[in-house]
Amino acid sequence: MILEENRQQYRIHLLSVIGEIEGHECLGSGVKSTKYEHVLPQLAALEDSQEMDGLLMLLNTVGGDIEAGLAIAEMIASLSVPSVSLVLGGCHSIGVPLAVSTNYSFIVPSGAMLIHPVRMNGMIIGAPQTYEYFTRLQNRITGFVAAHSGVSQEQMEKMMLETGEMTKDLGTILVGEDAVQRGLIHETGGIHEALQKLYGLIGGKKAAQKK
Repeated sequence: MILEENRQQYRIHLLSVIGEIEGHECLGSGVKSTKYEHVLPQLAALEDSQEMDGLLMLLNTVGGDIEAGLAIAEMIASLSVPSVSLVLGGCHSIGVPLAVSTNYSFIVPSGAMLIHPVRMNGMIIGAPQTYEYFTRLQNRITGFVAAHSGVSQEQMEKMMLETGEMTKDLGTILVGEDAVQRGLIHETGGIHEALQKLYGLIGGKKAAQKK
């Protein structure tokens, strides 16, 4: 969807990341999902277009495939057009790198973000190499988040392994302002604030290009 009815007449690509982020395996028809093979071409077209001015990403996701989520996050982080994200409802697991991949990020006051260790489905071989694989995979996530937010990699790892917040699991839940205070998200706000910020970023870029 293209947003282009604003006063400045900027053309903004709207990307919704909802449900579960689908990877190489197709989810059931009853599951709401974001398919990475659909999103990546959209982002490539956005970067290639001379008519698009920015990206607004809305997130309400439970997480999903790690490789697919990181692929989308890396694509967004490398865009040359200004980008803003807005966390609505929940943005859990691999959704966290997506939320911080834009130039600026917002979360609604009731929005929640769950940070937890990497999990895998299926049979896992009980060998030292398995632990090494999990560690490297987790480092890719924490490293990306640290590079695109105000949270250090050490802080991310600590939040992932927190034992005092969830009775039967590890991790940390950040709600609204908590995510801002921890340095994960820039600001609390809704769609109005997110769009106004994006308009400002686009206007600033256009003004710099004229100099």
